[in-house]
Amino acid sequence: MDHFHYRDRSLFCEDVAVRELADNYGTPLYVYSKATLLHHLSEIQRAFAPVQPLICYSVKTNGNIHLCRLMAQAGAGFDVTSGGELYRAITAGGVGDRIVYAGVGKTNVELRYALDTGVFLFNVESEGELHALAAVAQKVGRPASVALRVNPDLPPKTHTKTDTSVKGVKFGLDIDTILDVARTVVGNPHVHVIGLHMHLGSPILSAEPYRAGIEKGLVLIERLREQGHPIRVLNMGGGFGIHYRKQEALPATAFAAEILPGVQKSGCKLVLEPGRFIVGNAGILVSRVIYTKDSGGKHFIIQDAAMNDLIRPTLYDSFHRIWAVEPPASVPVQPADYEVEIPGTRKADVVGPVCESGDFLAKDRHLPALMRGDLLATFSAGAYGMAMSSNYNSRPRAAEVLVDGNKHQLIRRRETYADLVRPEIEV
Repeated sequence: MDHFHYRDRSLFCEDVAVRELADNYGTPLYVYSKATLLHHLSEIQRAFAPVQPLICYSVKTNGNIHLCRLMAQAGAGFDVTSGGELYRAITAGGVGDRIVYAGVGKTNVELRYALDTGVFLFNVESEGELHALAAVAQKVGRPASVALRVNPDLPPKTHTKTDTSVKGVKFGLDIDTILDVARTVVGNPHVHVIGLHMHLGSPILSAEPYRAGIEKGLVLIERLREQGHPIRVLNMGGGFGIHYRKQEALPATAFAAEILPGVQKSGCKLVLEPGRFIVGNAGILVSRVIYTKDSGGKHFIIQDAAMNDLIRPTLYDSFHRIWAVEPPASVPVQPADYEVEIPGTRKADVVGPVCESGDFLAKDRHLPALMRGDLLATFSAGAYGMAMSSNYNSRPRAAEVLVDGNKHQLIRRRETYADLVRPEIEV
């Protein structure tokens, strides 16, 4: 149910032609579908409805204030990982008791801000953080509710840079020592350990890790309760995979089938922190071909989106489907498989203008013949696209547009050269 489709060999987002958006707002351009965003959120809401969970949209995946506002209006809370993300959540209409605060390096200033905001839960990731939070809470005279984040030491599940539950990563408390850490705050009036948090990484394409994680979590919950901690919240994080290549991802119901029985057995309130699952396939990156060239036995398509606009391919070796916005009649309008040779195409590297050999969106991809001025769509770019963009090479960041049926709205203007130096001048 991703509302990007071709009509008469032209790509549309809902009922708006992508070419119209590119002509109106320029490129590179992030385009989001409101219908897709709300569909994927509602899929999770329906799948987990039997336990009435708190579903907290992960702001780090895409923090545009307009998209966050949509999430709040549709009943979501927020998962934040910094003071800045907390500010975005509050500005978008989020309320403290529907916000969970994660992250391994919360500063005292951020802890104080979150306490003043009245966040529902701090996901605590180290013994040092636990005691720092207690000290800040004592100073402000307001106790903090805590979920201890455990690293369950499960087998690798995804890319090494996004797998958060194997030994040797910075996230969470070791499963072998978490009970020792929890014992140090039994009866502490300033921090109340009421939950267990377990985020397994992202994107995860199998429900098995959640079954294994829940199994370990249930044991820990009982041990924490035996210590005297009134555990009533189980936060299973997010990480549900999406369709980057074909139809490789599972529906929300498959994850619910593994998670719900354990939640019901625990008697806990379930918290989820989905982000990519909601927004990943709700966005595309539109770019325009600048030049093509042949060099060293390779064909290059040089277009105006670069690694500073979408860093995932060079950072994670990630795969994004790429295809012409208006494909010529000699090729399929929308291939079923983007990883095999496609009739009427030639192998090419899709690269950008940034002065790095690592500046690419795709390598050795079969694409139709493209000319200067043609438009390309990079799919599944809604998560960790704009959120991880930068001004490297002093490139202004892209504009963002939200489509709702046959209407479209600019939700972030394109940066200007003046924007690049404004913080340096206005001191």
